Amino acid sequence: MSTVGNGAHILVYPYPAPSHIIPLLDLTRLLLTRGFTVTVLVTPKHLPILQPLLSTHPSTSIQPLLLSHPPKPPNSGLIAKVRASSELYHPILQWFRSHPNPPVAIVSDFFLGWTNNLARQLGLPRVVFWPSGAFAASVLDSLWRNLPRNDEPHNDDFLINLTSVPNSPVYPWWQLSEVYREYVEGDPDFEFFRNSFLDNSESWGILFNSFSDLEQIYIDHVKKELGHTRVWAVGPLLPPDDVGSATRGGQGAVSHHEVMTWLDSKAVDSVVYVCFGSRGVLTSKQTEALVAAIQHSGVHFIWAVKANGKGHVANDAGAILDQFEERVGPKGFIIRGWAPQVAILRHRAVGAFLTHCGWNSVLEGLAAGVAMLTWPMGADQFTNAKLLVDQIGVAVRACEGGDQFVPDSTELARLLAESVSETEPKRTRMMQLCDAALNAFTGGSSSMDLEDFLNRLGELQRKEL
Repeated sequence: MSTVGNGAHILVYPYPAPSHIIPLLDLTRLLLTRGFTVTVLVTPKHLPILQPLLSTHPSTSIQPLLLSHPPKPPNSGLIAKVRASSELYHPILQWFRSHPNPPVAIVSDFFLGWTNNLARQLGLPRVVFWPSGAFAASVLDSLWRNLPRNDEPHNDDFLINLTSVPNSPVYPWWQLSEVYREYVEGDPDFEFFRNSFLDNSESWGILFNSFSDLEQIYIDHVKKELGHTRVWAVGPLLPPDDVGSATRGGQGAVSHHEVMTWLDSKAVDSVVYVCFGSRGVLTSKQTEALVAAIQHSGVHFIWAVKANGKGHVANDAGAILDQFEERVGPKGFIIRGWAPQVAILRHRAVGAFLTHCGWNSVLEGLAAGVAMLTWPMGADQFTNAKLLVDQIGVAVRACEGGDQFVPDSTELARLLAESVSETEPKRTRMMQLCDAALNAFTGGSSSMDLEDFLNRLGELQRKEL
């Protein structure tokens, strides 16, 4: 790749949640290595996630812009958080106008569609960053644009057919985004959220954390819907090595060395990695069912569990896990808190991944070439599972459902045991896709898309849009 940045200044604005911040910081790292100057807008709470980049690049290349969102009511939902973020419109505008070398473009998360109006006022291009894939983006765009409704309000299994999306995916009502299902037409907050979302289609360009061999049909669909080709698939965005992955997303609950040493003692493809993302919390009944399934399967496992800063797990699950850990001994490794997931998945001993199908986890699993068992619980996870299981055939549907769902531990035990079997039939297809993911960034489609995107950014400093 050529170095085309020439110091061009870019404002990067992630939505303030780890699953959104981390991949956008992976993109930021690529911008920095190509000679761009980057300001990253973060809340003080999430500044630690940015520290690895701040500590490895000069302050002349990267600076944080610390702005706090206004206080929100306790347990407020996504719409309130997005609305609160828009209160930063004028502080950001003031920062731009007072900066001696203001950014030439804004790259912001898809939840921050309101920044497109900010970019317009400043006369700058806004680029939408999707930390999820083009399939999920197509589904959400279809929902918010066309507003299909449940004609049987008391039937959560009512089917919604999205005929405007390639392959015409069908979802029972309960699998659609919770925010969408709660939409109230005319409500100011909901209408703000919808309009902010639709503003993504009006933005100058779109970046997907994906790659063409995984989602070409949906990438082409987005280009057709937008009527232009400023759509780039630049994924999978991952740290280049295990050293970088050890601090990606924050300080781990256990040392990288400790996890790797435990894995080094296990046979190739013998370990199942279990994780439900940075926000997923199982109920006590779900925890009990999964404990029974793992124990009956006899597999070696690492289980990363969401915990607070002191390593405490919510509700009764903590006591259940403590007892389970004592019973399984060296066959299991339970991590209470943040885990070095990329490094774990890349280890030769890990053969399977029980995942909630968050997009970061999907890409990390694909890039590592591990078999995947899907347990989607909400958000875009049902769409991601549909892609993996039904459309490209690289994963097995283990179960699906949120708080009210409890898996059949006997059936789940069978699937866990089969997932590390050498005869697992989906492994060949998975390894092909793994190679495609790795090749995409070594001269393949993603590296070419990134090259084109960065060249266009570099040109912004040399011409007036």
